Amino acid sequence: MFKLNNVGKKLYFSVLAVFLVFAVSFIVFQQTREKQYKISTLTLKLANYNELLAEDLELSKTCGILLSDSVEVVDSVRVAEAKLEDFVQTHESKDLRVTLVKKDGTVIFDNMSKDYRHFANHAQRAEIVQALKEGMGTSVERQSKTLKQDYFYVASYFPKSHLIVRTALPYNDDLTKSLQADLHYIWFALAAIILLTLVLYRFTNRLAKNVSKLRIFAYKADHNESLEVEDLAKFPNDELGEIAERIIKMYKRIQTTRREQDVLKRQLTQNIAHELKTPVASIQGYLETILDNPHINEEMKSQFLLRCYAQSERLTSLLRDISTLNRLDDGSDMIDFEAVDITQMVSEIVRETALERESHQMTFENLLPDQHIIVKGNRSLLYSVFRNLTDNAIAYAGEGRKITLSAKDQGNKWHFIFCDNGQGVPAEHLSRLFERFYRVDKGRSRKMGGTGLGLAIVKNAVLLHGGTIRVSNQQEGGLKFEFTLKK
Repeated sequence: MFKLNNVGKKLYFSVLAVFLVFAVSFIVFQQTREKQYKISTLTLKLANYNELLAEDLELSKTCGILLSDSVEVVDSVRVAEAKLEDFVQTHESKDLRVTLVKKDGTVIFDNMSKDYRHFANHAQRAEIVQALKEGMGTSVERQSKTLKQDYFYVASYFPKSHLIVRTALPYNDDLTKSLQADLHYIWFALAAIILLTLVLYRFTNRLAKNVSKLRIFAYKADHNESLEVEDLAKFPNDELGEIAERIIKMYKRIQTTRREQDVLKRQLTQNIAHELKTPVASIQGYLETILDNPHINEEMKSQFLLRCYAQSERLTSLLRDISTLNRLDDGSDMIDFEAVDITQMVSEIVRETALERESHQMTFENLLPDQHIIVKGNRSLLYSVFRNLTDNAIAYAGEGRKITLSAKDQGNKWHFIFCDNGQGVPAEHLSRLFERFYRVDKGRSRKMGGTGLGLAIVKNAVLLHGGTIRVSNQQEGGLKFEFTLKK
């Protein structure tokens, strides 16, 4: 199992800390809120009790009797006290204390102590002060100075009788338990914390695996080491793992492509060297013959010089074609595009190759539409496309053959068909005709003066102009090139 790395640890503990802070805050808030709710409920209950006592006992009348100091009404006072005692016993909760207090703070009744006439003045009790001001007052967990015990007080002021009814419950274990918050949600929060911890650890562990594998990949890629190792064989089945796996696969493809390009570059360099070596060696040989034989006759010397010139022409063509391919490899950003009249260009090529075609008894059938075909492209490269196809047909189709060129409008493209009725090429060579320096008959091609780059230029130029090209043998004989060019 992977251990959490620095990134995984930071993420794990950061998220866990945020959640713990939230959970603790939630628990404290919920406890406070629930306790306040229970206190409010108990306050309302005792306040309702106060109202009930005032209504049922005709408080003003009963208390008027209690307030009397006349000897004649002693019996009536006892009756009033008995009536209060009876009401309290009938309606009280366990340990409920009921106290009647005058507006000036004098206690006139208390069911917990019969010596209430000697109670201290209650005018400064917190619940009494609040009741006189707001109509109702409460005091939670205040110690009774009279009974020396903590009570929960609720006092209600009744203006008609100018009296305050105060009820209280002792703040003992029973009341404490009743005011305690429910612990079920705390257990739920703890369970959620544990669950989140496990899920978060699982997530960060998977993240750590991906990061560790990417780190291994980065190190090996930087040091050009092999990526075919077990650590990089498989990633976790998630989005990040999929992305990491694709990055490595893309890198491997790029590396493979680079290796293939390196091989092609070496082959291309070797081919160029080989192609240049032949004409250079010929020129050197002819010139050495002339220099080593100062008395050579003029006719022979002229013949050698003409051969040197022919080989230099071949070198020029080869260098020109290599330069053209380099331009194509640089891409369209380095090449200027303009409107090019293909119809006019083909007519020029037909005129330029007339003498050469005559020497081979060949004809050129131009079947392009009467309308001028205009495409956006590079004139020099488009000229190379049609000129190389024409030169290729003249060189290899054979004597007395016919070249045909036609075109069709296909929306945003022109579809061209360039064909001859010559001998064609064996089927196994068709797929390689557009390769650089590839020749079907190497000896014959060099004798014809070809550079081996003509069809490679054709293909790359067509692709640069947003088209496609393919080659096939015609059933009746000869080669057929089909290609498109964007308008």
